[in-house]
Amino acid sequence: MSQSPVKMAPHPDGLSMLDKRKIEAEILKEVYETLKASHGEAVARRTISESVRRSAIEQARQFAAAAPGGTSLKAFQDVMPLWTKGGALEIEVKEQTATTFTFNVTRCRYAETYKAMGLGEIGALLSCNRDGAFCEGYDPKLKLERSQTIMGGASHCDFKYRYEK
Repeated sequence: MSQSPVKMAPHPDGLSMLDKRKIEAEILKEVYETLKASHGEAVARRTISESVRRSAIEQARQFAAAAPGGTSLKAFQDVMPLWTKGGALEIEVKEQTATTFTFNVTRCRYAETYKAMGLGEIGALLSCNRDGAFCEGYDPKLKLERSQTIMGGASHCDFKYRYEK
C-alpha cells in the first residue's frame, strides 16, 4: 500500500523566520568550523554558500506551490511579513506596483543575530545569499537587484524586485 507524499508547509506556524534562521545557523556554524578545520576556509565558505543557496531554492519552491492562485509579485509581497515578523527587518517601501517592489532595509536583525552568534564573517552567506536564490526557486520571472547590504557594512540594503512578464 503506497502512501501519498506529505506536502510540507513552506514555513511552520508561529515560528518567525529570524528564529528559523537562528536555528539553522547554530547547526551551520558547526559545519562551517568543521569544514574550515579539515578543508580550509575557502572550501568551508563555498560549501556553506552552495548549501544555503540550494535550501533557499527548495524553500522557495514550497512557497510557490502554496501560493494561492500561483506565483506573482503580489503573492510574494503577501509572504513578506514572515521575514519582517517581530521587527526582524525594518523596511522603507520606495515603490510597489504590479511589476516592481523596491524597498530599503534600514535595520536587519538577521545581521545583528549572526554577529552576536560569532558568525559575522559568514552572515552574508547565511542570509543575503538566500535572496536571489529564493527568486530562482519561487518563479524565474522574479528578479532581484541589490547593490549593498547591511551585512556587507552599508547603512542599508537596497532591494529592487522586478516581475517580468
